[in-house]
Amino acid sequence: MPEHIKTTTPEGVDYGWVMQVTFVVTILIGAPVVAVLSLNAGALHTWTDRAMFALRIGSVVWIVTAISVFLYARRTQGQT
Repeated sequence: MPEHIKTTTPEGVDYGWVMQVTFVVTILIGAPVVAVLSLNAGALHTWTDRAMFALRIGSVVWIVTAISVFLYARRTQGQT
């Protein structure tokens, strides 16, 4: 039986895994963080204001999550 095409054996950091984990963790952590912080933000009267607020907070959560997941993957790559 031929080997599946979608299997990989990455050397070093598996960037596909890093992207998938970053996506999931950012949604799981980012949505509650944006919701909680929006309670104290006073001037969010229009949808544009709300969207810009969510983008500002969400981008910070995303970059922190992405860097953390990458560093975790790099640290643990040789331990499997």
